[in-house]
Amino acid sequence: MARRPRTRKRDRGPVPLGRAYIQSTFNNTIVTLTDPTGNTVAWGSAGTAGFRGSRKSTAFAAQRAGE
Repeated sequence: MARRPRTRKRDRGPVPLGRAYIQSTFNNTIVTLTDPTGNTVAWGSAGTAGFRGSRKSTAFAAQRAGE
């Protein structure tokens, strides 16, 4: 099997303008930050903030996901 050539990760730099999308369900909250064209710059959720189970659905966990 042939190896793929290594690709360099492109550095996007600072984004002067963007959008924040918040998806809130009964079980989790997901926050996605995008540039004006819609490419994801950063994202976070209550699960990635360290909350598990029913603690993911709290307002405090949603605050931590947005940080």
